[in-house]
Amino acid sequence: MPGRAEIEETIQSFLQRVGKEKDLTPDMPLFAEGLGLDSLETAELSALLEDTHGTDPFQEEEMPQTVGEIFAFYEGAAA
Repeated sequence: MPGRAEIEETIQSFLQRVGKEKDLTPDMPLFAEGLGLDSLETAELSALLEDTHGTDPFQEEEMPQTVGEIFAFYEGAAA
């Protein structure tokens, strides 16, 4: 399973591509006042995470709301 640095690199690369570069913190919301992702961007990030890391945190019962929840998904999958 990918480490936190790899996940963060994937998210940062995506944010750079869509023009929403920000310094990531675990408590940063993915939507609204956080990263401000819309539904299309969320779908793109979901597909990118699955393509890059083999699993998709957005396919779980509880959709992640923060950057930290994405990190926790991959950390939990590694355990």
